Amino acid sequence: MKRLAFCILYFFAHMAAAQQHRFDPPWNKPMNDGLNFTIKGIDNVPDLYGDITDPQLVVFFAGNQFMVIDELLAAFRKAYPQYTRVFAETLPPGILAKQIESGSITIGNMRISHQPDVYTAGKSRIAAFSDRFSRTETYARNKLALMVPKGNPGNIRGLADLGRKGLRVAMPNPEWEGIGKRIEEAYVKAGGEALKQKIMSEKVADGTTFLTQIHHRQTPMRILYGESEAGPVWYSEAFYQQMIDHPIELVEITDKENIEAVYIAGQLKNAPHPEAARDFMNFLTGAEAKKLYRKYGFTID
Repeated sequence: MKRLAFCILYFFAHMAAAQQHRFDPPWNKPMNDGLNFTIKGIDNVPDLYGDITDPQLVVFFAGNQFMVIDELLAAFRKAYPQYTRVFAETLPPGILAKQIESGSITIGNMRISHQPDVYTAGKSRIAAFSDRFSRTETYARNKLALMVPKGNPGNIRGLADLGRKGLRVAMPNPEWEGIGKRIEEAYVKAGGEALKQKIMSEKVADGTTFLTQIHHRQTPMRILYGESEAGPVWYSEAFYQQMIDHPIELVEITDKENIEAVYIAGQLKNAPHPEAARDFMNFLTGAEAKKLYRKYGFTID
């Protein structure tokens, strides 16, 4: 009898643990031409893609493009079949910039010292690195939206609602993520410095604004697991969560309060693989790549 009771308790504990991770990334389909040992909550690195051993091309993408990467890299390899080993990262652009400057990044026990051939980010980050590039190209645009749980139980209609007392907000930390500073600009548009102060100071202090370090993962996960009730994100991020049928809704922000992101790719002067970098820059600004970015909710000129 005791053994039966133990088995029942173990079963429900196991089911509860699995339930806690049911929305964990990777949300894409990982490459799987060998053993796949992705364990949600334990060994799971969703923002590193492809071949880390002897890559023929290394691309650092601003993280909010993660949803495009699978199809984008597959289409690139089809167009340029000579490149069979591609490595990409989709961490926040500020983290990627620090990785470039320091020469490496350590995640868990793994140290990565690859330098990128191509780095993509917003206009201000690219401008700050302008002396490092031999070529830059604009290839996509985006705007802000609000991510909320399905059914929008908080009745969120715009940015001003995020200042509501007690409403739990997931907010990108401006110290880590470029989008954070852009969202602060939008807060000022929507409600002046008072709204920005309320969300970024008062609510941070009382714990109802949670500052993320990697919002394109943390914000949807916090909303999916009931830890936050709303989060400002790039439009494509909320759009994607709906694409994959997660219980999330997208609330549009009016043009008057919104801001625009301009995505620019830079080819590094010291690119380890200059020919591959040139080919990828040409591909990224071509019709096939534009079609894929449009599919995932980005704006294309």
